Amino acid sequence: MNYELSEDQAAFRDAARKFAQNSMAPCAARWDAEHLFPKALFVEAGSMGFMSLYAPVEAGGIGLSRLDSTLVIEELAAGCTSTAAFVSIHNMAFNMLARHGSDLLRSEWSEALASGRKLASYCLTEPGAGSDAGSLTTRATRDGDTYVINGSKCFISGAGETDLLITMVRTGEPGPRGISCIAIPADTEGVDYGKAEEKLGWHSQPTRTISFENVRVPATNLLADEGQGFKLAMEGLDGGRINIAACSVGAARACLDLSVSHVKERRQFGQALADFQNTQFKLADMTTQLIASRQMIRLAASKLDSDAPDKTSFCAMAKRFATDAGFQICDEAIQLHGGYGYIREYPIERYFRDTRVHRILEGTNEIMRLVIARHLLSEHHAGLLK
Repeated sequence: MNYELSEDQAAFRDAARKFAQNSMAPCAARWDAEHLFPKALFVEAGSMGFMSLYAPVEAGGIGLSRLDSTLVIEELAAGCTSTAAFVSIHNMAFNMLARHGSDLLRSEWSEALASGRKLASYCLTEPGAGSDAGSLTTRATRDGDTYVINGSKCFISGAGETDLLITMVRTGEPGPRGISCIAIPADTEGVDYGKAEEKLGWHSQPTRTISFENVRVPATNLLADEGQGFKLAMEGLDGGRINIAACSVGAARACLDLSVSHVKERRQFGQALADFQNTQFKLADMTTQLIASRQMIRLAASKLDSDAPDKTSFCAMAKRFATDAGFQICDEAIQLHGGYGYIREYPIERYFRDTRVHRILEGTNEIMRLVIARHLLSEHHAGLLK
């Protein structure tokens, strides 16, 4: 087992780090303060391949492994966590279209989505179906060569600013087996958007409710087959979980770097903060949590790349651990900075706000525990503990 990055992986990481430092970090505070959705940045990211990381090459992506993709996302999150999180969501939605969409749908959308000129949202959550995604009620009824869609979605990242909605709908019986996935152009008649939610963090991307009233889309906009939507949604979430975990690690690493610089420079009681044993212990724990999180993500990503039977459990473990640890590291960074960490002149508080939601989205960390425990208690759990 080799824990060192290959030459190509180091190149991906370095390119993403340079992009984050030059194009994201200098603008992150302004995007946050002014609630700006940086569409020009996504086009620039598209030119680097960052908007189509693991979509297959034949569908316009650059075909990276999920492991390689997490290296990129971690670096982007160190520049601006909120914006990197949207890049992750766009990649998840685009990958679903690229792998499961019709030839017609791919020919219409793939190039624009890969370039960042057009953007995609992932639409699963509903007012009455959050953690219990299998109970969603938004319905699509077949009418000749079209589907007619009625219902609503909530907490949709990018809603109102994106161009394509990868939407989970009910086409059949109650429960997960009756769910399908349809790509809905965002400007289709009958699609309506609520107000932008005022959130604790993630200010560089809008979050809105979406309502569908007799929305008609071609039947060719169906991804995979009817009844396959829940499976597609869960497959998307496996990858989405390690992506958002990587976002937490990127933010935590940025906070740790800032903290190391601060404690070396800041003096109290006649010595640098770095000279106090308590400070050193905090930094040691933060570093250990960071490295452990990163290694869990990379293990889970390798499981996903090899399509291992226990990939879902490992993705859930990585997401649970890294998002909890990442938020804790950001919190400890505020403590080390004292009052400076609490004011917006310094970026620590923004990383803190932006990482808090990672413990909720892509499945709450309580749901992650259920996923892990159910696999552990099943008769097929043996490999989990080896």
